[in-house]
Amino acid sequence: MTWLWLGLVLCLLGISLMAYGVKRWANTMRALTGMLDAARIDVGAPSQSPSRYDARELDGLPAPVQRYFRTALTDGQPLITAATVVVAGSFNLSATGEQWKPFTATQQVVTRRPGFLWNARIAMLPGLPVCVVDSYIAGRGLLRAAVLGLFTVADIRGDGDIARGEFMRFFAEAAWYPTALLPSQGVRWQAVDERSAYATLTDGPFTLTLLFGFNDAGLIDSFRAEARGAMVGKKVHMLPWVGRWSNYQTQSGMTVPFTGEVAWIQSEGRRSYFMGTVTALRYEFSL
Repeated sequence: MTWLWLGLVLCLLGISLMAYGVKRWANTMRALTGMLDAARIDVGAPSQSPSRYDARELDGLPAPVQRYFRTALTDGQPLITAATVVVAGSFNLSATGEQWKPFTATQQVVTRRPGFLWNARIAMLPGLPVCVVDSYIAGRGLLRAAVLGLFTVADIRGDGDIARGEFMRFFAEAAWYPTALLPSQGVRWQAVDERSAYATLTDGPFTLTLLFGFNDAGLIDSFRAEARGAMVGKKVHMLPWVGRWSNYQTQSGMTVPFTGEVAWIQSEGRRSYFMGTVTALRYEFSL
């Protein structure tokens, strides 16, 4: 009987702990969402940039870039100001092996000023989720993970390398919000060959250049950065960072990828750590 009561007490304690963790994590996300909204410059002030895509701005761009925009967008398309991307997939928690765990995530994105907030739950064990937030807000980066939303196992933040890496993520994922890649939105394109081009974007002190590759249909199928900070053990190593896009679908008049895979290029070769598929995608547009 004593063991029965002990088991009941532990069960109730676990439920209470999980409920507290959910509430505490939700409060954290609300605070970060408020910061993301406060950093937007497309709300409440006149914009100096156009509100719609004009195909004439493609003049002079590299041939594969022109094909991409003509395939992904239609002339007159309203520009994206914000997006909500819901993704499900698996995440490799090991830097050297294969430790894939299922995850679900909701990502909020704003395009001016560039920013995002990724709120994910990774199932470490049944009943033992790890809550993860990854963000770039007002020029600052954040990566934090907490078991049950309570017990922190990683917390990296600031306006240095972590911010640069998170801004790089925003840029690489712009295939989800393709009007953010237009020249009118500050992106500079440089020709490489018929299937690839460099894109450069600046936010505050950060200027990034990524290599985008294009498939036979004219759509983005890959991106590559020569150096992004990766956590290996307790140290950050600068490694090539690459990704692939596939499963393109039409959403709000645009052609966007619904499946992605991201990897580090280590000395042993390519090591994937993220595989995900969009389950819901919503946009806000300029007026």
